[in-house]
Amino acid sequence: MISKESLDKFKAIYKKEFGKDLNDQDALELATKLLRLVELIYKPMTKEDYEMVQKRRQETN
Repeated sequence: MISKESLDKFKAIYKKEFGKDLNDQDALELATKLLRLVELIYKPMTKEDYEMVQKRRQETN
């Protein structure tokens, strides 16, 4: 759940970026969708992944 304080911050950022005021319901929907998107695409790199990337970089140089 998104806190009222976080929702208000999201609304302020949205207003600054897009020049449009959002009501609480629309802001909650958009903020929830944004958080879900980040959750789906953000995956921290493991140490093993990092080492594999470093190895590939060394092989191409």
